[in-house]
Amino acid sequence: MQDNLSNAEDISSAIIVVTGRVQGVYFRRFTVDNAQKLGLVGFARNLPDGRVEVFAEGKTTSIQKLIDFLHIGPALANVEDVSVEWSEPAGECTDFSIKR
Repeated sequence: MQDNLSNAEDISSAIIVVTGRVQGVYFRRFTVDNAQKLGLVGFARNLPDGRVEVFAEGKTTSIQKLIDFLHIGPALANVEDVSVEWSEPAGECTDFSIKR
C-alpha cells in the first residue's frame, strides 16, 4: 500500500515558460522528442511574445529532467530564462505534441 501511495505522489504537472531565442530554432520539436523519451504527456507551443510554453505531466523526476534539457535547448537556441509553475496532475493529455 505504501508503494502505491508514494508512486501516486510522484506524479505531477508543470507549466514551463522558456525565454530567449526559442522560436524558429526547432525548440518545440526538441521538447517533444525529449519529453516522449522521458514518458511524459503534454504539449509545447509558441507564445505570441516569442517565448515557448511547455505543459508537462508525468513523473516528477522526469519533468525535472525535461526542465534540465530546456535550460540547454537545441543547438540554435539561446535560452535566457526558464520559469516553472508546479501543480497537481490534470490527466487531460494522452501524448506529447506540438500545439499550434
